Amino acid sequence: MPTIASNRRRFIQATASAAVAPLILPDRVWSADTAPSEKIVMGFIGTGKQSRGLMNRFLQDPNVQVVAVCDVDTTSREDAKAKVDKHYANADCKSYNDFREITTNKSINAVCIATPDHWHAIICISAVENGKDVYCEKPLTHNIHEAVRLVEIVRKHNRILQTGSMQRSSAEFRVACELVRNGVIGQIKAVDTSFGDIAVPNANKEEAMEPGLDWDRWCGPGPLAPYSPVLSPRGIHDNFPAWRMTREYGGGMITDWGAHHIDIAQWGLGMDENGPVEVIAPAEWDKPSARGAQLIYANGVVLTHVNGKGVTFKGTDGEISCNRGKFEVIVKGQPKAKFWDKEVDKGTSLQREYTLMEREFLTDAKIKLYNSKDQIGDFLACIKSRQKPICDVGIGASSAICCHLMNIAYWHGASFKWDPIKNTFVSGGDPKWLTREYRGEWKVA
Repeated sequence: MPTIASNRRRFIQATASAAVAPLILPDRVWSADTAPSEKIVMGFIGTGKQSRGLMNRFLQDPNVQVVAVCDVDTTSREDAKAKVDKHYANADCKSYNDFREITTNKSINAVCIATPDHWHAIICISAVENGKDVYCEKPLTHNIHEAVRLVEIVRKHNRILQTGSMQRSSAEFRVACELVRNGVIGQIKAVDTSFGDIAVPNANKEEAMEPGLDWDRWCGPGPLAPYSPVLSPRGIHDNFPAWRMTREYGGGMITDWGAHHIDIAQWGLGMDENGPVEVIAPAEWDKPSARGAQLIYANGVVLTHVNGKGVTFKGTDGEISCNRGKFEVIVKGQPKAKFWDKEVDKGTSLQREYTLMEREFLTDAKIKLYNSKDQIGDFLACIKSRQKPICDVGIGASSAICCHLMNIAYWHGASFKWDPIKNTFVSGGDPKWLTREYRGEWKVA
């Protein structure tokens, strides 16, 4: 496989504006604080639960103009259009069934992609090759082949791609990783990452089709399965659909929450755009509730999938744990900071605890990590500056690859040696595990 280039929802208001080609917008827009020619003109592809949260944030930004939405579910698509139209007090938002109506539209500068995982790479590639900047939900790709190719294509076209691994824009994770990177707990020996179960082959019972749903297009590059509301729920729902728990369309909790926590582990280990050199499958690898798969790095650090605290870095001089809204530091057996259970840790706050650790250990730190306070604001600012965002394509791809490697261990009971630079098996693996069989016209070459 080719080499990934070795470069490098906690939201606040952003002040980004884009250097983009002028776009003629309705006259009513001219009264806005930001002139139409300066706005980042966006389309949204995938309009389910996750997209609704993202769209709310983008719509709040005065530098953004949302002009189009796309979904294969008519009900969801029209609901998104209505939300955009209500926000702008007009009826101008276009709605499409085919994502290419957005990715090939020359008046659109950027897209937000929040489809099921099996569509991410294909839509990203179409957007990038048509000159768009991209905000794409994690995991960035469905498989390793797609991750490698996407990095190549984004680099070739010099586009901005932000992966929606929003934990990197939360202070508790950044401070934890800075403490680790600056040696506060000594030499790191292990990392425990906690998330749920593996994906299994789709076996959902067929039910009556959702009216207005283009099911063939929903399945897209994956197999054409019998329709099930488990995969694509009917109506406007408020849950995260279980397509993610099928191998055909997702990667289970390994690529769902694992894409968050392994991403933080990679950050803390200084392994962005890198990865493990060995993968170990647990003895009971084929159980849906299996735990214990391990990624082993060249320096000997062992990352293990466990039932635990989120992300726990274990060093020779202590431990640091972090999760959303949770933070704990133990140095040489002494508790230094703790905000884990708000009902128990009532005498303090999350911000107080990580701020105290910054003051004590990081005032003159040699290593300072990218400090983003808002994943979406960072993306918008980078569209203007043309600098790489906090979770650039290379970072999002390498974190996704780690998740895919773990899934390979679980799905095939395989332990193997891995080259994280060439993204190839050194021994013990089958190259066909790096990709998938694509259906019809949908392929990642």
